[in-house]
Amino acid sequence: MPAEVVAFVRAALPPPPARVLELGAGAGHLAATLSAAGYDVLAIDPASETEAVVRVAVADVDAPAGSFDAAVAVVSLHHVEPLPESCRRLAELVRPGGRLVIDEFDIGAFDERAARWLNEERAAVCGHVKDPAAMVAELRGHLHSVARLGEALAPYFRLGEPVRGAYLYRWSVPSELRATEEDLIAAGRLPATGARLIGARRR
Repeated sequence: MPAEVVAFVRAALPPPPARVLELGAGAGHLAATLSAAGYDVLAIDPASETEAVVRVAVADVDAPAGSFDAAVAVVSLHHVEPLPESCRRLAELVRPGGRLVIDEFDIGAFDERAARWLNEERAAVCGHVKDPAAMVAELRGHLHSVARLGEALAPYFRLGEPVRGAYLYRWSVPSELRATEEDLIAAGRLPATGARLIGARRR
């Protein structure tokens, strides 16, 4: 996980030993980093194969209401189904006033320019290329946009405006391309497909 993602999460969380729920924890790297910093972390991911990550979806977490001081979702909410029920359960688990920290890929911003650039960079690494239009259509067919996530979360969390930025450099291409992607975004030649949000559980 990129160091700047960890820095964003740490800066947005309340101080340790806050109880934190991590959604879509994958291999558990972020959870391990937060635990080492003194946080009390429950990492969940129904598809994880890591022993330290509980294989359960957020809608099925067995914990009392208000059990967590904060929740963290790094590139995971766009996959969550069913979205309305999952957001409602997430709100039950986070105490009133608790923090929600989101780092996302926004399929709503991902277009053929982004797909074409990503494909070109991937081809240099592994030779694997997809048709840009087909790639956009496929992803938009099964991922939630940041706007859709905001709508589903808004009844339960006061969300700040998304902070837009680069994301494609994190997607199976050399991380050194971050500066290139940022320059292309600034020049208007690529969309900003990354989005970071911080919210608070409504009281």
